[in-house]
Amino acid sequence: MKLKPFSIQLKPWQWAVAALLLIAVVIALSYVLPEAVDFHNYFRPAATGVLHGNSPYQNEGFFNAPWAILPALPFALLPEPIGRAGWFVATLLTYLFIAYRLGARPVSMVFFLLSPTVIQDLLNGNLDWLAMLGYVLPQSIGLFFLAIKPQVGAVVGVFWLIEAWRDGGWRKVVRVFWPFTGALALSFAIFGLWPLRFQANLGMWWNASLWPMSIPVGLALLTAAMRKKDQRLAMAAAPCLSPYLLLHSWSAALLAFVHRQPETIAAVVGLWILVAIRAAGG
Repeated sequence: MKLKPFSIQLKPWQWAVAALLLIAVVIALSYVLPEAVDFHNYFRPAATGVLHGNSPYQNEGFFNAPWAILPALPFALLPEPIGRAGWFVATLLTYLFIAYRLGARPVSMVFFLLSPTVIQDLLNGNLDWLAMLGYVLPQSIGLFFLAIKPQVGAVVGVFWLIEAWRDGGWRKVVRVFWPFTGALALSFAIFGLWPLRFQANLGMWWNASLWPMSIPVGLALLTAAMRKKDQRLAMAAAPCLSPYLLLHSWSAALLAFVHRQPETIAAVVGLWILVAIRAAGG
């Protein structure tokens, strides 16, 4: 999968102006944004606990990889309305960056950002944007991001493993995966088998997974991804093979074809039709 190159070349004064504008936007948003349920209930308290020397898992709602709390630490230091607004802006800019790197044109990017999946992530203050950032990062680094949300990252990680074996055998597998594998083993030693905490979510009423009915579609997409060596198909397969995920995790499937404008528009329109039907049905 080819990624669109990305670079920003600004003069020092332009960086300063951009930083001031960003701060102004965050402050303005802090007065108008509603409380973000996931940021307020889970990630900010977990980050605050870490800042006080506690384990993030002392917060019962934190189920993610332990390093997932690191990006939340600077936002937890701020008053909650400002930290929440900063989290919102970081989420929006990251989704923009991911879509751009995946080849989205302006119209498809606008539709993607206005999709129910992205809007829910923006409003809830969740972490899917961090996991999907792994799609467009070097693999040795990207694996850490994919692990933040296995619902959208695990299948892509499997795809990378197979591709590494194809390209360079066990040597490339070790070269790509040893930093993540070492960190994972260390996290188990410190925090125990934290992935088992995900089991508590399976029966939640807000589970938006289509599993197990989606398993055939997910396996077909993963098989096609391996045959065609196409990461985008693995991204689309990820939500189909997860027994638990929220609506915003389906952004992974949208990103799989965000470079295709008509398909993106059709999918987003379809998602809003789904939301309207669910809303009408109570």
